[in-house]
Amino acid sequence: MSQYEHTCMIRGDGGQTIRAVLDRICDKWTLLIVTTLEGGRLRFTDLQRQIPGISQRMLTLTLRNLQRDGLVSRTVYAEVPPRVEYALTPTGRSLIPPALALAGWAMEHIAEIEASRAAYGERAG
Repeated sequence: MSQYEHTCMIRGDGGQTIRAVLDRICDKWTLLIVTTLEGGRLRFTDLQRQIPGISQRMLTLTLRNLQRDGLVSRTVYAEVPPRVEYALTPTGRSLIPPALALAGWAMEHIAEIEASRAAYGERAG
């Protein structure tokens, strides 16, 4: 752990910048949106259809934040009606390998985690 000892102090802001980035990529919807867009450009309604449980409002807010952070691009086509598509930027694409690694870790350890939760629940009563 010594190599990570001063991680929060890297930018001299007590870790605020790093926490803000981690908050963005680790929120409930970001990784689902990013992995869904891995397959290519999608329109808003197609994206919403492929992510069960996400509301229109949450999809809109999350896409705006991802666009602001440079992970997703938004392209508007001058058609009637206007067509809008979302796609991963190179930075957004670079999030796929660590996201898959994290998902792999979760799948590898889910049985242990569930057993621990059950044991904790029994102890806590």
